[in-house]
Amino acid sequence: MTASFVYRRSYRGPVVACVFDWAGTMVDHGSLAPMGAFQDAFAAFGVPISEAEARAPMGRGKLDHVRDIGAMPAVAERWRAAHDGAAFTEADAQAVYADVTPRQIVSAGRHAYLVPGAATTTDALRARGVRVGATTGYTRAIMEAVTPATTAQGYAPDITVCIDDLPPGGRGRPAPHQLFQAMIALDAWPPAAVVKVGDTVADIEEGLNAGVWTVAVTETGSEMGLSRADLDALPEAERAARRLAAADTLTRAGAHFTIPGVADLLDVIDAIEAHLARGEMP
Repeated sequence: MTASFVYRRSYRGPVVACVFDWAGTMVDHGSLAPMGAFQDAFAAFGVPISEAEARAPMGRGKLDHVRDIGAMPAVAERWRAAHDGAAFTEADAQAVYADVTPRQIVSAGRHAYLVPGAATTTDALRARGVRVGATTGYTRAIMEAVTPATTAQGYAPDITVCIDDLPPGGRGRPAPHQLFQAMIALDAWPPAAVVKVGDTVADIEEGLNAGVWTVAVTETGSEMGLSRADLDALPEAERAARRLAAADTLTRAGAHFTIPGVADLLDVIDAIEAHLARGEMP
């Protein structure tokens, strides 16, 4: 008689790589650059959109982001009203995307300031032997407006995989293709040894679909949606309530851990390594 059982292999080593999102996680406190660019682009086509509508698909590749906004029932209705009853089409999405890209290049460059702890945290990770990578819904052209400034401020990941770095057939978030590409470049495996850090539902879903640990930031990203100055000006009770609401959204999306910002990441890495040492997996 043959016994039937399920074989499970557990990784018990250290974290070998952290892969970060860019806007709202490491740079551009509040993820302000993409939000404003989307509002301006849709307005250029006669269709105003709210900040909430502009932010809802945040973290996605920017063409997918445009498609998602155009598919929102309220936006679709406004589009028809502004375009003689014509529905929002793929051709329209491509036209809005062509308009939003140069806007994002300018806006992202203007917001290329690191969030607190971005440089010191990655320095500390590297001192522990942890490799540092990044994925982003930005295109390579947009990132070229960002990275010279962030490098000068002390943050330069070993690899950044942009949405347009994917090969034909590759899909952006929530698919894990960009994260897999970063893991290959970093020689980072197994997935249990990798941590994805981001500020959006799409970031968390990317990490979960890759089988890695996921950490969500709540104060510096799109869910909070505030510059550092505006965040610091909030009464503490309101700040705490908004942080809790962001944590709830991202935890419901599947985040294993939530933290205010990347300055708080090292304690989470310790906690993940304790889970791994006990044979626990993401």
